Amino acid sequence: MNHKARRGGKLAAAMTMAAALGVTAACSSGGTAAEGTSSAAPAEKITLTLQTFGGGTNFGYKAAVEKWNAEHPGVQVKYTNLTDSFENVYWPQMLQWLQSGTGAGDVVGIDEGGMGLAKARPQFFTDLGQYGLDSRKADFPAWKWENGLTADGRLFALGTDVGGMSICYRTDLFEKAGLPTGRDEVSKLWSGGWDAFIKAGQDFQAKVKDTKFVDSVNTIYNVVLSQEAAKNGNVTYFDRDQKLIAGTNPAVKTAFDLTQKISQAGLTAKLQNFTDPWNTGFVKSQFATLGCPGWMLGVVSGTAGDEFKGKWDVATVPGGGGNWGGSWLAVPKQSKHPKEAAELASYLTGPEAQLMAFKEGGNLPSTLAAQDDPALQSATNPYFNDAPLGKIFGPSIKSLQPTFLGERHAQVKREVEQVITGMDQGSVPYAEAWDKFVAAGEKAAR
Repeated sequence: MNHKARRGGKLAAAMTMAAALGVTAACSSGGTAAEGTSSAAPAEKITLTLQTFGGGTNFGYKAAVEKWNAEHPGVQVKYTNLTDSFENVYWPQMLQWLQSGTGAGDVVGIDEGGMGLAKARPQFFTDLGQYGLDSRKADFPAWKWENGLTADGRLFALGTDVGGMSICYRTDLFEKAGLPTGRDEVSKLWSGGWDAFIKAGQDFQAKVKDTKFVDSVNTIYNVVLSQEAAKNGNVTYFDRDQKLIAGTNPAVKTAFDLTQKISQAGLTAKLQNFTDPWNTGFVKSQFATLGCPGWMLGVVSGTAGDEFKGKWDVATVPGGGGNWGGSWLAVPKQSKHPKEAAELASYLTGPEAQLMAFKEGGNLPSTLAAQDDPALQSATNPYFNDAPLGKIFGPSIKSLQPTFLGERHAQVKREVEQVITGMDQGSVPYAEAWDKFVAAGEKAAR
């Protein structure tokens, strides 16, 4: 889920929360390699800590963990979502815990932006192959599996969700602006691409003065970057030799230019995504659209709340699909229960649990069996006006292309997006924004 930069809580709060955690655990069921292990309760009760990140329903594990705990009284899971913000809070803190050898959970989530660095630090993570989980290779698309391998080929992480793309929009606000509200008609509004999306935004803004068309430049920037990366060798800030290319990659410049154009058109609410003001923007109806990879649906429903159920809907994204987001689960070496933790990771990344996460938060499954399951293909989402999510996302998720992300991707992403936000909010002049963007990336990549 990339989800995975999320609401920026304070680092100290994440540390305090983590310090208060107990130790936590689990075993596996339902189509995973760990099924062959015994699920009998051990003599002494084990509790494993599962740590994730993300806004709204985050990884969508509430139901899956409840099911696990009900079926395995001797091996219990304590599930804690530490923060909304991956780049700014969760990943810096997790790296500190991994380096110090204490503080990390028994199973931890890692966003795609952290996987490049994680793959290069095998000393931090348990080799899952020693618990038989390398037998699950056929369960995943090759790229999802391979990104969970260290440089020397050891399995350290199993895939959770994948990206996929759509636009979430408020039907009541579109009606107020005199725009169509049905998802097929809304999709046609911007079937001509991003220029058509901007035109729809201008038409909206001409009629609605107290609400902006788009939530933030950061969200749109990431949507477009994911699309353009697929056209430019599936790279963004770094090439496959770990060389910084943020200032020369056409994918980055195209995404930046489009973002600047939307900002200059006055279409944004001038918020930074995954922050407290952005969360408030949902409940105060400060914006009418945002880019929605599959995992974002859970962020929207969990943040906007029941008051807005049925007022949000889902349309196709301008400019074709894209792969923004997706995460993995790993077992830190500091876990005192690595076998049980490996079984938990396998259970949570199995088809059954992935479909439960999809139902709970819209997180699109990465296992091939779950992608083919009729439950996904026929799925609708009542919060989003019964949007047919299987129809919207199902045909595209198997063709998603992996984007290479360098070891310092998360650090660069954090800094360049601060420049984009500053540009939109007025602290960075438009004429200077690109140069400052490139300079920020170069500094963060060192």
